[in-house]
Amino acid sequence: MNTPSEEPFVVHLVDDDESVRRALARLIRAGGFDVHPHASGESFLDDFDPAVAGCAILDMYLPRLDGFELAERVAALQPEFPVVFLTGRGDIGMGVRAMKEGAFDFLTKPVQPSMLLTTLAAARALARQAQAETHCTARYEERLQSLTPRETEVLDAVVSGSLNKEIAHDLGLAEKTVKVHRARVMKKMGMRTIAELVRASVTRRIDAP
Repeated sequence: MNTPSEEPFVVHLVDDDESVRRALARLIRAGGFDVHPHASGESFLDDFDPAVAGCAILDMYLPRLDGFELAERVAALQPEFPVVFLTGRGDIGMGVRAMKEGAFDFLTKPVQPSMLLTTLAAARALARQAQAETHCTARYEERLQSLTPRETEVLDAVVSGSLNKEIAHDLGLAEKTVKVHRARVMKKMGMRTIAELVRASVTRRIDAP
């Protein structure tokens, strides 16, 4: 399983002005980001993969689909995908509406290079955090699925605070058999202590070692 820092992060740049698009794309690449320039919202949507972490920089005034309409399409596909509006004809009301509708940021042209790159770095950090959460949850579910039905019963009983003799009575097992199942649960789940096992079961996540 790749770590979040190894996974791709794509900046989708959507601006119908070719000269602006080229200049911004050069800046973003120089900042160390993988950028996909698009001249239209339709081109962006054709290229957009909700499963790949990234963010979108949207010009507010685009042909056919404007910035707000395009952001709505993105949110329908991936609600957590950061959208940054970048416009040369923005006003306070437009900025307020953008932020209320969930925009990650609202910037105006000409944008300061440092401001844009700082915004992209913040969006990437947010995406990495979300990826880490996803990996931790997937790690827990993968290990949980490795348990046998009986081991799962023992896990549930241990997490609920039952003692070995109580588990043996409830499941109709010998106490030494419960101990064997319990040891296997700890090993398969990758836990050293009962406290770790309980914490993982409550949060349904296992952090990377």
